[in-house]
Amino acid sequence: MGPPYSFVSGSLPEIKTMMKDARKRVMDSHSHDVTQRVLPHLHKWSSLYGHTFLYWYGTQARICIPDPELAKEILSNKFGFYAKSKTRPSIKAMIGEGLVLVNGVEWVKRRRILNPAFSMDKLKVMISRMAACTISMVDKWKSEAIEAKTIEMNEQFRQLSADIIAQTAFGTSFLQGREAFNAQTELQKCIVASSSDIFIPGTQYLPTKSNLHKWKLDRKMKKSLQLIIESRLHSQSSSVGGSSDCSFGDDLLGIMMDTENTNTGPKLKMKEIMEECKTFFFAGHETTSNLLTWTVFLLSAHKEWQEKLRQEVLQNCGMEIPDADMLSKLKLVNMVLLEALRLYCPVIELIREASQDMKLGNLLIPKGTCLTIPITMIHRSKEYWGEDANEFNPLRFINGVSKAAKHPNALLAFSVGPRNCIGQNFAMLEAKTVMALILQRFSLSLSPDYVHAPANNLTLQPQHGLPIIVKPLQL
Repeated sequence: MGPPYSFVSGSLPEIKTMMKDARKRVMDSHSHDVTQRVLPHLHKWSSLYGHTFLYWYGTQARICIPDPELAKEILSNKFGFYAKSKTRPSIKAMIGEGLVLVNGVEWVKRRRILNPAFSMDKLKVMISRMAACTISMVDKWKSEAIEAKTIEMNEQFRQLSADIIAQTAFGTSFLQGREAFNAQTELQKCIVASSSDIFIPGTQYLPTKSNLHKWKLDRKMKKSLQLIIESRLHSQSSSVGGSSDCSFGDDLLGIMMDTENTNTGPKLKMKEIMEECKTFFFAGHETTSNLLTWTVFLLSAHKEWQEKLRQEVLQNCGMEIPDADMLSKLKLVNMVLLEALRLYCPVIELIREASQDMKLGNLLIPKGTCLTIPITMIHRSKEYWGEDANEFNPLRFINGVSKAAKHPNALLAFSVGPRNCIGQNFAMLEAKTVMALILQRFSLSLSPDYVHAPANNLTLQPQHGLPIIVKPLQL
């Protein structure tokens, strides 16, 4: 059962209308039930046809799977039976054909190469650089906010997280990577605007006004990333007189570039390195910046929790720059971040495609059918999270993620299984570091100008920004 099918367009016209209407609605700032606003079609159809139903995204058949046990079965499959679905060319251009999009043997090769860059030992060393970027931001706030100042947090966090990924993963700064950052942001806007349009294969090659603009942005992004790669090549040749025995460094970029010099193990070609740079530059700043944005929103709306976290930070870190040991003691901070990920997960749905006829629970899935895992709906299911599923309650995570709900995999913020997010520890360390440094220095309040309108712009963002009143603390 599901909505009726229309030739070629499927359910896309109805989806487009519902999405357009939903973006006009404004929510109460105390409400966290965002499903009707960001997934209005799935919300409506699940009330009409039941939780599991078939709908058509153009000519692509999709089945909604809001059951965490079936979601786990799909995401944990190690044999490629549920692969990443085909992605529109514009999305590939923006985030690159990197680890997020590749499948099969190629994914195994890339993951094996990139895993060492995200080991906990490597990540702990990055904390000081994360802190330095953050202190640069908060020092600016302090110089501008003698008593109190309204700051647009979403944009601040986007720039901060871009600076952090540029410095920790690529050994450069946000200023050097600004072109790539700006180009990706513009491409993101283009993609969101056309996401529910019918896509006709081959049209991406036509010199339309939209395509010409996308091509220009893609060239800008590649040029910016090429300069970063060439700078690393130059610095290595300068330091060792052109010898090929020296490493390019132990950060993400260095590890990828070193594969060209190894005689054993998998290798990455320069084009593949470029694609991975796109992927990690986007994923490394986009998801974490949104986690920080929504965490600040929740703490500004729930002042009692803001004060609890501040006391925990001051108790364990004082006014010092936190290190890995200090961050590991911030239990309440961790719980609030997990609750922010549950209520305002950056990724609102996952799509997988059956590579052959499959049996999933009591469903028979024909080859080529896509499966939609609506994370936003699963994260709000009262069946798994209880009657307070739509409320902010970080204490639900007091005994860890696996015991927070009635199903151990009901939190899908970083996915599960072999394709879980490679950067989840990086993201959590960054978020803890940034929040600790902010809470040490400032109190946060929602501006009266804030309009609560979460929107799906590939990731979940505040449609009208997040203006926050920042007041320096006199400690």
